[in-house]
Amino acid sequence: MEIFENISQWINNHPISSNIIRYIIWAVFILLAIAFLRRFLRKKLPDTRIRYKSQKAVEFFGYVLLIIVTISFFTGSIKDFALAIGLLTAGITITLQELILSVAGSFYIFFVGVYKPGDRIEINNIKGDVIDIDSIYTTMMEIGEWVSSDNYSGRIVKLSNAFVFKGPVYNYSKDFPFVWDEFNIPIRYGSDLELAKSIVIKVASETLSEYVSNSISEWNRVVNKYYIENAQVEPTLAISMTDNWIQFNLRYIVDYKKRRYTKHLLNQLIEKEIQKTNNKVKLASATVEIVKIPNINLKKE
Repeated sequence: MEIFENISQWINNHPISSNIIRYIIWAVFILLAIAFLRRFLRKKLPDTRIRYKSQKAVEFFGYVLLIIVTISFFTGSIKDFALAIGLLTAGITITLQELILSVAGSFYIFFVGVYKPGDRIEINNIKGDVIDIDSIYTTMMEIGEWVSSDNYSGRIVKLSNAFVFKGPVYNYSKDFPFVWDEFNIPIRYGSDLELAKSIVIKVASETLSEYVSNSISEWNRVVNKYYIENAQVEPTLAISMTDNWIQFNLRYIVDYKKRRYTKHLLNQLIEKEIQKTNNKVKLASATVEIVKIPNINLKKE
């Protein structure tokens, strides 16, 4: 009893210190509760998507509760919320500007739906697949850099959420999970152009038929949602004349995650079909033609 009386007397004599101690106890309790609930949900929820969103919701509401408790302890009443926020903002806006912008960015990302885990995006000149979004950072598996095409580099990049306010965000998969790609095919002058065109279009149409059929309904949704004109999703071929060859430009639609493989497959199949034409269609390459060799007179003296 004497111990409790001493504690009570100390609390009465040191109200500020006791208030801080009570706040620390509440803060630790809330943080432990967040950690416990996140671990519980990770074990009990089998679906990855639901588990991820549930953990983020627990984290979000836990931190909101911590902010309310903080204001309650240090202002004496939640009614002083606006005053407390004003005083805090005046003191820390400059020093914590990036942090505040990152937190605001996380709210913007979640509520507006700029991107979500699983999307492929490019932001601040960094391209990759989003693997996590927290209150401060977006984590991506990087694509490109020292590897060609859309292959993973192996680096995991953490990017501040503040960048959603500082520049464009390119989303490869939101609303329309397909992209247009193209490559050039050099055809030698003197080849049968009609046969060459039929080969390229036939191979492209057969190879990309699944992408075309799936993309039509997806594109119709985009047209209905945004102010945008309709577009041709079937493979198209454009021909131009150069100094060295006739250039075929094949443009087509493809799954955003299969650009490299699809381009490889199309090149391989087109080359095989051209080989079957018995030189009616020939692929061109950069060559040097010597028109005339000048005469050189060598005289012995």
